[in-house]
Amino acid sequence: MAASGANVLRYTALGSGVFYGLYHQRTLNAHAEQQSVQRRYRTEESLIAQAKAAYARKEMPGGEKGQGGGVISDPDDPKFDLEAYLTMKMGNEAK
Repeated sequence: MAASGANVLRYTALGSGVFYGLYHQRTLNAHAEQQSVQRRYRTEESLIAQAKAAYARKEMPGGEKGQGGGVISDPDDPKFDLEAYLTMKMGNEAK
């Protein structure tokens, strides 16, 4: 009789473990899917922001491109021209 009680306890523990494993796997998959959706949303959001900025730069009339007449004032920009920037600054101070 003790052996059958042990078998019942063993199979109950096994069944509980299997059901817990299935439940836990479902929650992990749901969490991973939610993270994936959020990552895709953030990516699309950043792409939309980049597209809006590019469109705004493209559609900006020539007179509004900057007070420097199109001179790039960001020294980290690869197209930065120090001579043109300094000439623009000297011209603004002379006015």
